[in-house]
Amino acid sequence: MNSTDRFRFSTGPEPHRGRTREIMIKHPQVKSLMGKNPVTFLAILGLVGGMIIGAYLLRDTSWWLVLATAYLLGAFANHALFVMIHECTHNLLFKKKSLNLAAAILANLPHTLPSAISFVRYHIKHHSFQGVHELDGDLPDYWEAKLINHSFFGKALWLLFFPVFQAIRTVRLKEIKPVDGWIIANWIVQISFNVAIWMFFGPKAFVFLLLSFFFSVGLHPLGARWIQEHYLTLDEKQETYSYYGPLNAVAFNVGFHNEHHDFPSIPWNKLPDLKKNAPEYYDSLKSHNSWTKLFFRFLFDKNISLYMRILRQERNKVALTDESKPDTELVLEGTRQRF
Repeated sequence: MNSTDRFRFSTGPEPHRGRTREIMIKHPQVKSLMGKNPVTFLAILGLVGGMIIGAYLLRDTSWWLVLATAYLLGAFANHALFVMIHECTHNLLFKKKSLNLAAAILANLPHTLPSAISFVRYHIKHHSFQGVHELDGDLPDYWEAKLINHSFFGKALWLLFFPVFQAIRTVRLKEIKPVDGWIIANWIVQISFNVAIWMFFGPKAFVFLLLSFFFSVGLHPLGARWIQEHYLTLDEKQETYSYYGPLNAVAFNVGFHNEHHDFPSIPWNKLPDLKKNAPEYYDSLKSHNSWTKLFFRFLFDKNISLYMRILRQERNKVALTDESKPDTELVLEGTRQRF
């Protein structure tokens, strides 16, 4: 079997919690970067409003213009909204968890698919149990990796229908509760919004939003983000990568992925400051500087497959209820030791 036809297994813990502790000991000033950024809510309002206005303006245009606008503009706005949902997932807007969840549902509206609260549930487990196949929904299924294989067309279809593959993966994550009141609320609000767009603006407006969503996370240079974050494209042993290219400016610094995993309590606007405060930890790691370059490399390089991920079987005694706040936990631990 080719080395790219099987997952890599690690017997060690995920790399982030250990690095978090080291950085906080050596650079205690990074604690000041942790906190909330309620101004992010204004970005959500602006992006949601912009997408609704765009849908309205495209309601009577040609289909080719709907497609082109979705790919060239809508994808970037919808991707930014996905990052906003990510910020809400880590409760980085408001102190009350309920307000963050409500903001996530609002940010979800232009996506047309009710996925915000489900993302909240599954993404936290990705942080707490990185590489554990039965809990980390970011990992492809075994059948998924085998099906896509190394082919250009397989990988192109995988990117095009990436949201579908992500939804199917949740079936294997049996320890995570799939439905609760917030998820039901997410569905009700989203369906109501979709119906309103269709009835008042028409089908082209709705299709614009739908295409923008699929392009924002799929067959588009922005889709390379999913390859960048944890696929072993630069080093067989480094399982998380950051992206420091120019698209961070319109993606709210989501490329700072090592930094985010190390300090999930630091909001998007302060992640570059974390890197500046601890350069010896982040400059020494391999990183990407172009999503576009990685996008085409993933499609055409037959040596890259979905198997290029690190799996681990040990949960390292992390509780299933863990909310992935290693940085906050260390601050509280230090406070208890002083008193």
